[in-house]
Amino acid sequence: MKLMRTWDRHGWFEPFYGLLEWPEPMTRIPKPMQVEEFTEDGEFVVRAEMAGLDPEKDVHVDVVDGALRIQAERRQETKVDEKEYFRTEIRYGTFHRLVPLPPGATEDDVKATYRDGILEVRVPVVAELPPEAKKIPIVHA
Repeated sequence: MKLMRTWDRHGWFEPFYGLLEWPEPMTRIPKPMQVEEFTEDGEFVVRAEMAGLDPEKDVHVDVVDGALRIQAERRQETKVDEKEYFRTEIRYGTFHRLVPLPPGATEDDVKATYRDGILEVRVPVVAELPPEAKKIPIVHA
């Protein structure tokens, strides 16, 4: 808490320093689902890291309000033999990602594939022509 002590020049908050420090395991915030987005051959492509998941049971993909929603759940198996863990960095539970679709994306014909722990979703994008300029008449008042 070195940074905090520099702004507390008078030591007024010193009794609270221990309360503000989190235990070491609590400081590790799990990362959200890792994704990459790009366009290729007229399609918007989203790839999501999904190692160890069964795409048929654990992954759900849909389009909602102009965005691609990817949801997944990793379940922790409970075994009869209790293990004494020293550390676990594998994230269990439900996680999701909402990726806004670009202009011109068609919500029909969206395709999703899963291979080698990577979910790939392809959304066709129709090239939109820029709107034509519309001349506004000026009325002399």
